[in-house]
Amino acid sequence: MSRNATPPLHVGVLFGDPRLPYPYRPEGRLTEEDFEDIRRLREALEPLDGFRFSYYDDHLRLYEDLREAAPDLVLNLCDTGYRNVVRHDTLVAALLEILEIPFTGAGSFAMGLSTDKSMVRSLAMGIGIPVPNETFVDLTADPLILPELYPALIKPNAADGSVGITRDCVVHNDVEALAYLERLRDELDRPQALIQDFLAGTEYTVGLIGNPGDFTVLPPLEIDYSHLDPGLPPILSYGSKADPESPYWQQLEFRRADIDDATYAQLVDNSVRLFQRLGCRDYARFDFRASVDGVPRLLDANYNPTWSWNGKMALMASWAGYDYSTLWRMILEATARRCGLLD
Repeated sequence: MSRNATPPLHVGVLFGDPRLPYPYRPEGRLTEEDFEDIRRLREALEPLDGFRFSYYDDHLRLYEDLREAAPDLVLNLCDTGYRNVVRHDTLVAALLEILEIPFTGAGSFAMGLSTDKSMVRSLAMGIGIPVPNETFVDLTADPLILPELYPALIKPNAADGSVGITRDCVVHNDVEALAYLERLRDELDRPQALIQDFLAGTEYTVGLIGNPGDFTVLPPLEIDYSHLDPGLPPILSYGSKADPESPYWQQLEFRRADIDDATYAQLVDNSVRLFQRLGCRDYARFDFRASVDGVPRLLDANYNPTWSWNGKMALMASWAGYDYSTLWRMILEATARRCGLLD
């Protein structure tokens, strides 16, 4: 697609605020890993012809800065949430909607909907997508609901970035289950949890770029737990995403999934249908894990998946022959076409 005859689109890129605390990280702030991700991202964006970029990371001035010189569209990479509060990521989208600035990824309604994991499961089940057996738990109730079968997985109903997913969330008896539910009750802002069957099969991720009628499907990814300490449950824990000292960070690997055509078609079809049902936009990632019957069941829907240079989306894109810069061109062009900024 040539844009030589028209001025480049002005893209505002939104990041977390390095001036503010960041409670999601164990260090309580943005780390060198975060700054390296930003450096690599900027390096990937700058060569893209047809676009020019401005960068925004001062959340105290975000409204004023965007209102005074609104870009043509925003690349919303503020997964830290507004003022670095992760649960406030919907507020960034809402702010852009108030200012009527087009932006990449899900809108505020879709983000809020997708954050409620029980609701996502219900929507998926309603359109025939396989899901784990699940029980919703009100953590303020007395007595607390306990699993009927073990092992079971206990996780927050509304949390991002694997918050609340630790080595202890896979429980094997009532004592362990009660202890973890009480722990979540003390830690969570929204005292809601889910009890699920623990799925012990292969775990897959499917990445989509585009919008309904014009999707690029990236080669599916498989989580490789073979090097993980056998004393740890094979899960994508909070430590795998936020703590470089965690064995989950150090010992897990990602590899291209080796799957048969029927399973591939099922994963892609389920991902596309869920993308549409949840109102995702431009790009998304969907996680599945096989149960004892071999059927991949939905684990999670990621409306604005991790954007780092070494994350899953970038890795899957590389298997399809797209470098990091090309990945962002594809996402930006998908957004621009959706918003009528490109033909």
